[in-house]
Amino acid sequence: MNALRYAGQSPERQRRALFEIVRSSNVLIHSMRLARSLGLPDWWMVSGAIYGQVWNHLTERPEMHGVKDIDLFYFDPDTSYDSENEQIQRAAGLFPAHPPVELRNQARVPLWYPQHFGRPYPQIQSSAEAIDHFASCTHCVGLRLEADDQLTLYAPFGLDDIFAFRLTPNTKLENRETHETKAMRQIGHWPELTLVPWPD
Repeated sequence: MNALRYAGQSPERQRRALFEIVRSSNVLIHSMRLARSLGLPDWWMVSGAIYGQVWNHLTERPEMHGVKDIDLFYFDPDTSYDSENEQIQRAAGLFPAHPPVELRNQARVPLWYPQHFGRPYPQIQSSAEAIDHFASCTHCVGLRLEADDQLTLYAPFGLDDIFAFRLTPNTKLENRETHETKAMRQIGHWPELTLVPWPD
């Protein structure tokens, strides 16, 4: 087993490897088909379910090992709680209970983030911009299953951190605590990971 076999490869080779790994996961593909059926604007499957499944595949661990939930983003200018809750309830009636699915309207994040984290969050115009602000560059990845069953990838920092098992901080926001807390949990599941410290 060479878990690092795609590290340092070309972006195109890494993209193809990611797609192959994701398509080999019945859970991820089925979840994206269900997400697509909701018809939500600017939707993406993001973060942990994607990179976690890559690490499981490369280290020959079971599907969804260490994956806490499946995060789905969408972007709707209607930022009312009721509108988001309606979509959450629609998803709850559609997706299996395990792994749990967390569906959130990213247009609402600037409304609750300051109260929750004690610091401001920028006004964003898309789900992609929300992905840009994850605490780790490694986590900044999204996938969408299009109507023709092709996969669309959004990875603003590329895929090498994922394939190199490297947790690299993203300093767009002051997210040191989140970067470190998530890293410790993930290293517990994938001890092959290397944590890049938050810059002083």
